[in-house]
Amino acid sequence: MVMPDDGAAAVVELIDRATQQLRLKQFKLQSPQILDALQRAQGRGVRLRVMLNPHTSGGDRWNDDTFNQLKDWGIEVAWASEAFPVTHEKSLVVDRDAALIATFNLADKYFTETRDYGVVSENPSVVAQVIAGFEADWNRESFQPDLDVGLVWSSRHSRGQMARIIDIAESTLWIQHPKFVDAVILERIIAARERGVKVRFLCGGKHGISDWDIYDTFSSLRIMERFGVKVRRQKHLKLHAKLILVDDHYAQTGSMNIDRSAFDLRRELGIESDSPDVVKRLRQTFEIDWDQASAYQAPDPLDPSLHEEGELPPDPHFVHD
Repeated sequence: MVMPDDGAAAVVELIDRATQQLRLKQFKLQSPQILDALQRAQGRGVRLRVMLNPHTSGGDRWNDDTFNQLKDWGIEVAWASEAFPVTHEKSLVVDRDAALIATFNLADKYFTETRDYGVVSENPSVVAQVIAGFEADWNRESFQPDLDVGLVWSSRHSRGQMARIIDIAESTLWIQHPKFVDAVILERIIAARERGVKVRFLCGGKHGISDWDIYDTFSSLRIMERFGVKVRRQKHLKLHAKLILVDDHYAQTGSMNIDRSAFDLRRELGIESDSPDVVKRLRQTFEIDWDQASAYQAPDPLDPSLHEEGELPPDPHFVHD
């Protein structure tokens, strides 16, 4: 799935496939279209379980109204596991047949204004593991994923998995991420550049970056540029996607930003794919976004007077948590 191209209809279509059960784990659930689809599923006898993140790192409680609405409808709904300060995962499992792993929240903004991605897998091992992760968090139990099925899990393993796919790049490395707060991944990208890999980095500038993350994000972009990484700022759509494309045949996408808290503290989920159809569409979309973006030289992080130049209008409801 590519947002906003495919819109809410693509997710609704997936929900409408359910005949037995749906498992939904979400950072933010506010879309009327998605809620209507969930209510329809309940009406045809599907067992629904919905797990929602209770609050953002800044304390905003986006999901309270949805939680109460689902409860009033008789849908099983629970807050995400207290083992994680934030559950940023965005997943949906239909019966035992398909799993959606996405970068987008289920809210209208992410269906209409932002660049986002989702991968639907029907691989039995992938589906089974997303279910196992859901059940563990639902029941407040520990979960040890099998790292060989192509899923990328936080809070323990995602930094190493992201570093690993950067390390295998031989010719091209295309990255589309809005936030950059991790020295390990920075070093891996520089190492790729030094071995001759052509690196493109699509960022969103300052838009949606918190004041405390500006320092690392801007500094990382400036360091990469000094080593020959081509950096552009995306502005025709708000950048919320998290995507890494390796050469012509490998992709990684999911909920985690390049961010220490995403790697080490939060519940996050991503997926790796070598499916030709998946990689082709992601590459085509990246190329469209790259062509419409402009070269970007991140300003000095210690000079706030330069931080707003050329930026999209501030949006208090668009923050890379």
